[in-house]
Amino acid sequence: MITDKIILLALEEDLGLGDITSDNIFTPADGARAVVRAKEDLVLCGMEVARQVFEIVDPSVRFTPLKKDGDEIKKGEEVLELSGPALSILKGERTALNFMQRLSGIASASRAYARVGEKYGVMIVDTRKTQPGMRRLDKYAVRVGGARNHRMTLADSVMIKDNHIAAAGSITKAVEKIKAAIGHTPKIEVETETPAQVREALAAGADIIMLDNMTPDQAKECKQIVNGKALIEISGGVTLENLEAYCQAGPDVISSGALTHSVPSKDLSLKIVEYNKI
Repeated sequence: MITDKIILLALEEDLGLGDITSDNIFTPADGARAVVRAKEDLVLCGMEVARQVFEIVDPSVRFTPLKKDGDEIKKGEEVLELSGPALSILKGERTALNFMQRLSGIASASRAYARVGEKYGVMIVDTRKTQPGMRRLDKYAVRVGGARNHRMTLADSVMIKDNHIAAAGSITKAVEKIKAAIGHTPKIEVETETPAQVREALAAGADIIMLDNMTPDQAKECKQIVNGKALIEISGGVTLENLEAYCQAGPDVISSGALTHSVPSKDLSLKIVEYNKI
Protein backbone atom coordinates (compact mmCIF):
# COMPACT_ATOMS: atom_id res chain seq x y z
CA MET A 1 0.00 0.00 0.00
CA ILE A 2 1.13 3.55 -0.74
CA THR A 3 0.50 4.53 2.90
CA ASP A 4 2.92 1.84 4.09
CA LYS A 5 5.65 3.27 1.85
CA ILE A 6 5.11 6.78 3.19
CA ILE A 7 5.14 5.57 6.80
CA LEU A 8 8.29 3.50 6.30
CA LEU A 9 10.07 6.50 4.78
CA ALA A 10 8.91 8.73 7.63
CA LEU A 11 10.06 6.24 10.28
CA GLU A 12 13.42 5.78 8.56
CA GLU A 13 13.83 9.54 8.46
CA ASP A 14 13.08 9.92 12.18
CA LEU A 15 14.64 6.83 13.71
CA GLY A 16 17.83 6.58 11.72
CA LEU A 17 19.92 4.00 13.55
CA GLY A 18 17.71 4.09 16.64
CA ASP A 19 16.56 6.27 19.52
CA ILE A 20 19.78 7.00 21.40
CA THR A 21 17.89 8.53 24.33
CA SER A 22 15.09 6.02 24.89
CA ASP A 23 17.31 3.02 24.09
CA ASN A 24 19.57 3.96 26.99
CA ILE A 25 16.84 4.74 29.52
CA PHE A 26 14.31 1.97 28.97
CA THR A 27 14.46 -1.78 28.51
CA PRO A 28 12.01 -3.95 26.54
CA ALA A 29 10.44 -4.88 29.89
CA ASP A 30 9.44 -1.26 30.62
CA GLY A 31 5.79 -0.74 29.76
CA ALA A 32 3.74 2.43 29.55
CA ARG A 33 0.31 3.84 28.91
CA ALA A 34 0.04 7.06 26.92
CA VAL A 35 -2.69 9.33 25.65
CA VAL A 36 -2.84 11.72 22.71
CA ARG A 37 -4.62 14.99 23.47
CA ALA A 38 -5.71 17.92 21.33
CA LYS A 39 -4.01 21.16 22.33
CA GLU A 40 -6.47 23.22 20.29
CA ASP A 41 -9.90 22.80 18.70
CA LEU A 42 -9.70 20.73 15.52
CA VAL A 43 -11.32 18.28 13.13
CA LEU A 44 -9.58 14.99 13.76
CA CYS A 45 -7.92 13.12 10.91
CA GLY A 46 -5.17 10.51 10.55
CA MET A 47 -6.15 7.90 13.10
CA GLU A 48 -5.68 4.96 10.73
CA VAL A 49 -2.28 6.26 9.63
CA ALA A 50 -1.23 6.59 13.26
CA ARG A 51 -2.40 3.03 13.92
CA GLN A 52 -0.28 1.81 11.02
CA VAL A 53 2.75 3.69 12.36
CA PHE A 54 2.63 1.85 15.68
CA GLU A 55 1.80 -1.45 14.00
CA ILE A 56 4.98 -1.15 11.94
CA VAL A 57 7.09 -0.03 14.91
CA ASP A 58 5.78 -2.79 17.20
CA PRO A 59 2.60 -4.84 16.68
CA SER A 60 2.41 -5.42 20.43
CA VAL A 61 1.50 -1.79 21.08
CA ARG A 62 -2.21 -1.62 21.88
CA PHE A 63 -3.90 1.17 19.90
CA THR A 64 -7.24 2.29 21.33
CA PRO A 65 -9.06 5.09 19.46
CA LEU A 66 -11.17 7.33 21.66
CA LYS A 67 -12.42 9.43 18.74
CA LYS A 68 -12.69 8.92 14.99
CA ASP A 69 -11.70 10.81 11.86
CA GLY A 70 -14.12 13.64 11.19
CA ASP A 71 -14.97 14.26 14.85
CA GLU A 72 -14.82 17.86 16.03
CA ILE A 73 -12.47 17.85 18.99
CA LYS A 74 -12.19 20.49 21.70
CA LYS A 75 -8.91 21.59 23.25
CA GLY A 76 -7.86 19.18 25.99
CA GLU A 77 -9.88 16.19 24.76
CA GLU A 78 -8.17 12.81 24.53
CA VAL A 79 -8.39 11.19 21.11
CA LEU A 80 -6.23 8.08 21.47
CA GLU A 81 -4.77 5.74 24.10
CA LEU A 82 -1.67 3.59 23.65
CA SER A 83 -0.24 0.88 25.86
CA GLY A 84 2.74 -1.41 25.47
CA PRO A 85 6.54 -1.15 25.53
CA ALA A 86 7.61 2.39 26.38
CA LEU A 87 10.41 2.14 23.80
CA SER A 88 7.98 1.40 21.01
CA ILE A 89 5.52 4.12 21.99
CA LEU A 90 8.30 6.72 22.04
CA LYS A 91 9.80 5.55 18.76
CA GLY A 92 6.47 5.92 16.96
CA GLU A 93 5.38 9.11 18.72
CA ARG A 94 6.71 11.84 16.44
CA THR A 95 5.93 10.12 13.16
CA ALA A 96 2.35 9.36 14.21
CA LEU A 97 1.80 12.89 15.51
CA ASN A 98 3.29 14.47 12.37
CA PHE A 99 0.76 12.65 10.21
CA MET A 100 -2.15 13.37 12.54
CA GLN A 101 -1.29 17.04 12.93
CA ARG A 102 -1.00 17.72 9.20
CA LEU A 103 -4.09 15.74 8.25
CA SER A 104 -6.13 17.30 11.07
CA GLY A 105 -5.03 20.73 9.84
CA ILE A 106 -6.29 19.95 6.34
CA ALA A 107 -9.54 18.45 7.63
CA SER A 108 -10.14 21.45 9.88
CA ALA A 109 -9.61 23.94 7.06
CA SER A 110 -11.77 21.86 4.71
CA ARG A 111 -14.60 21.81 7.26
CA ALA A 112 -14.49 25.61 7.55
CA TYR A 113 -14.49 26.11 3.76
CA ALA A 114 -17.19 23.51 3.16
CA ARG A 115 -19.56 25.15 5.64
CA VAL A 116 -19.33 28.46 3.79
CA GLY A 117 -19.86 26.72 0.45
CA GLU A 118 -22.91 24.86 1.75
CA LYS A 119 -24.69 28.13 2.52
CA TYR A 120 -24.57 29.05 -1.16
CA GLY A 121 -24.81 25.62 -2.76
CA VAL A 122 -21.21 25.85 -4.00
CA MET A 123 -18.98 22.78 -4.07
CA ILE A 124 -15.57 23.35 -2.47
CA VAL A 125 -12.73 21.26 -3.89
CA ASP A 126 -8.98 20.93 -3.48
CA THR A 127 -6.21 21.10 -6.09
CA ARG A 128 -3.01 19.16 -6.87
CA LYS A 129 -1.02 21.53 -4.64
CA THR A 130 -0.31 18.80 -2.13
CA GLN A 131 2.73 17.70 -0.13
CA PRO A 132 4.95 15.58 -2.45
CA GLY A 133 4.25 11.91 -1.80
CA MET A 134 1.30 12.77 0.45
CA ARG A 135 -1.40 13.44 -2.13
CA ARG A 136 -3.69 10.51 -1.32
CA LEU A 137 -3.53 11.31 2.39
CA ASP A 138 -3.93 15.05 1.87
CA LYS A 139 -6.97 14.51 -0.34
CA TYR A 140 -8.40 11.98 2.12
CA ALA A 141 -8.19 14.67 4.81
CA VAL A 142 -10.04 17.10 2.52
CA ARG A 143 -12.90 14.60 2.22
CA VAL A 144 -12.93 13.99 5.98
CA GLY A 145 -13.37 17.74 6.44
CA GLY A 146 -16.37 17.79 4.14
CA ALA A 147 -14.90 19.30 0.97
CA ARG A 148 -14.36 17.35 -2.25
CA ASN A 149 -11.47 16.30 -4.43
CA HIS A 150 -10.52 17.76 -7.78
CA ARG A 151 -8.45 15.49 -10.04
CA MET A 152 -6.03 13.18 -8.26
CA THR A 153 -3.59 12.90 -11.18
CA LEU A 154 -3.06 14.46 -14.59
CA ALA A 155 -4.72 11.43 -16.16
CA ASP A 156 -8.05 11.96 -14.39
CA SER A 157 -9.57 14.71 -16.51
CA VAL A 158 -8.88 17.23 -19.27
CA MET A 159 -7.86 20.65 -18.01
CA ILE A 160 -6.50 23.08 -20.58
CA LYS A 161 -4.39 25.64 -18.74
CA ASP A 162 -2.46 28.75 -19.75
CA ASN A 163 0.66 26.90 -20.89
CA HIS A 164 -1.39 24.49 -23.02
CA ILE A 165 -3.15 27.46 -24.61
CA ALA A 166 0.11 29.27 -25.30
CA ALA A 167 1.70 26.18 -26.85
CA ALA A 168 -1.36 25.32 -28.95
CA GLY A 169 -1.80 28.91 -30.15
CA SER A 170 -5.26 29.58 -28.72
CA ILE A 171 -8.05 28.14 -26.59
CA THR A 172 -9.90 27.12 -29.77
CA LYS A 173 -6.93 25.23 -31.18
CA ALA A 174 -6.24 23.49 -27.86
CA VAL A 175 -9.87 22.32 -27.56
CA GLU A 176 -9.91 21.16 -31.19
CA LYS A 177 -6.76 19.07 -30.66
CA ILE A 178 -8.17 17.48 -27.51
CA LYS A 179 -11.48 16.63 -29.16
CA ALA A 180 -9.73 15.13 -32.18
CA ALA A 181 -7.49 12.99 -29.97
CA ILE A 182 -9.76 11.69 -27.20
CA GLY A 183 -13.27 11.73 -28.60
CA HIS A 184 -16.50 13.13 -27.25
CA THR A 185 -16.97 11.44 -23.86
CA PRO A 186 -14.54 13.21 -21.45
CA LYS A 187 -15.52 16.62 -20.16
CA ILE A 188 -13.19 19.44 -21.11
CA GLU A 189 -12.24 22.17 -18.65
CA VAL A 190 -10.58 25.36 -19.83
CA GLU A 191 -8.76 27.89 -17.68
CA THR A 192 -9.62 31.50 -18.54
CA GLU A 193 -8.31 34.83 -17.31
CA THR A 194 -10.49 37.35 -19.16
CA PRO A 195 -14.09 37.71 -20.37
CA ALA A 196 -12.79 37.38 -23.94
CA GLN A 197 -11.27 34.00 -23.11
CA VAL A 198 -14.52 32.92 -21.47
CA ARG A 199 -16.39 33.69 -24.70
CA GLU A 200 -13.78 31.80 -26.73
CA ALA A 201 -13.92 28.78 -24.41
CA LEU A 202 -17.73 28.70 -24.70
CA ALA A 203 -17.61 28.93 -28.46
CA ALA A 204 -15.03 26.12 -28.57
CA GLY A 205 -17.35 23.83 -26.62
CA ALA A 206 -15.80 23.76 -23.12
CA ASP A 207 -17.87 21.87 -20.56
CA ILE A 208 -16.28 23.56 -17.54
CA ILE A 209 -14.84 27.06 -17.50
CA MET A 210 -12.36 27.95 -14.81
CA LEU A 211 -12.18 31.62 -13.86
CA ASP A 212 -8.57 31.97 -12.80
CA ASN A 213 -7.43 34.70 -10.42
CA MET A 214 -10.44 36.90 -11.06
CA THR A 215 -12.07 39.17 -8.52
CA PRO A 216 -15.60 38.34 -7.31
CA ASP A 217 -16.97 41.18 -9.47
CA GLN A 218 -15.16 39.86 -12.55
CA ALA A 219 -16.52 36.38 -11.79
CA LYS A 220 -20.07 37.76 -11.67
CA GLU A 221 -19.57 39.35 -15.10
CA CYS A 222 -18.28 36.06 -16.52
CA LYS A 223 -21.20 34.14 -15.02
CA GLN A 224 -23.54 36.31 -17.06
CA ILE A 225 -21.51 35.53 -20.18
CA VAL A 226 -21.66 31.79 -19.54
CA ASN A 227 -25.39 31.96 -18.73
CA GLY A 228 -25.69 28.30 -17.79
CA LYS A 229 -24.01 26.95 -20.95
CA ALA A 230 -21.11 25.44 -18.95
CA LEU A 231 -20.15 24.76 -15.35
CA ILE A 232 -18.17 27.54 -13.70
CA GLU A 233 -15.20 26.91 -11.42
CA ILE A 234 -13.48 29.76 -9.59
CA SER A 235 -9.84 29.26 -8.66
CA GLY A 236 -6.80 31.29 -7.70
CA GLY A 237 -6.40 33.51 -4.67
CA VAL A 238 -9.30 31.96 -2.76
CA THR A 239 -8.96 32.13 1.02
CA LEU A 240 -11.35 31.60 3.90
CA GLU A 241 -11.52 35.37 4.31
CA ASN A 242 -12.76 36.04 0.76
CA LEU A 243 -14.57 32.75 0.18
CA GLU A 244 -18.03 34.12 0.89
CA ALA A 245 -17.59 36.91 -1.66
CA TYR A 246 -16.58 34.35 -4.30
CA CYS A 247 -19.56 32.14 -3.39
CA GLN A 248 -21.85 35.11 -3.89
CA ALA A 249 -20.57 35.37 -7.48
CA GLY A 250 -22.57 32.20 -8.16
CA PRO A 251 -20.08 29.56 -9.37
CA ASP A 252 -20.78 25.84 -9.35
CA VAL A 253 -17.37 24.97 -7.90
CA ILE A 254 -14.59 26.79 -6.05
CA SER A 255 -11.16 25.19 -5.89
CA SER A 256 -8.56 26.28 -3.38
CA GLY A 257 -4.96 25.17 -3.08
CA ALA A 258 -4.93 26.70 0.39
CA LEU A 259 -6.71 23.61 1.70
CA THR A 260 -3.46 21.67 1.33
CA HIS A 261 -0.47 23.76 0.25
CA SER A 262 -0.14 26.09 3.23
CA VAL A 263 -2.60 24.94 5.84
CA PRO A 264 -1.22 25.06 9.42
CA SER A 265 -0.96 21.75 11.24
CA LYS A 266 -3.10 21.28 14.32
CA ASP A 267 -1.45 20.77 17.70
CA LEU A 268 -1.67 17.30 19.26
CA SER A 269 0.58 15.88 21.94
CA LEU A 270 1.37 12.45 23.33
CA LYS A 271 1.89 12.10 27.08
CA ILE A 272 2.89 8.99 28.99
CA VAL A 273 0.55 8.83 31.97
CA GLU A 274 1.59 5.52 33.51
CA TYR A 275 4.73 3.33 33.68
CA ASN A 276 4.68 -0.37 34.42
CA LYS A 277 6.53 -3.62 33.84
CA ILE A 278 5.55 -5.93 31.02
